Amino acid sequence: MSHFVYILYSEKIDRYYIGYTSDVQKRLLFHNSDKNKIWSKRGRPWKLMITIPYEDKSSALKAEKQIKRMKSKKYIEDVIKNGQLG
Repeated sequence: MSHFVYILYSEKIDRYYIGYTSDVQKRLLFHNSDKNKIWSKRGRPWKLMITIPYEDKSSALKAEKQIKRMKSKKYIEDVIKNGQLG
């Protein structure tokens, strides 16, 4: 089973959202649905910018934390542009 780090973008709030999942389409539907009661609800509609596959959950979670730890829009945009962590 594959695991993914995904990055979403909201034009509405000009923000990125970074997350981890094993089902990207299901998560994207959740972020854009009325059932979403978490922070990301204010950014609807979200656009999927990239998914990065990982062999196991721990690797995906580690990558997700690395991106979030950078707290940099430029770093996120570089990840999207290059298709991998910098």
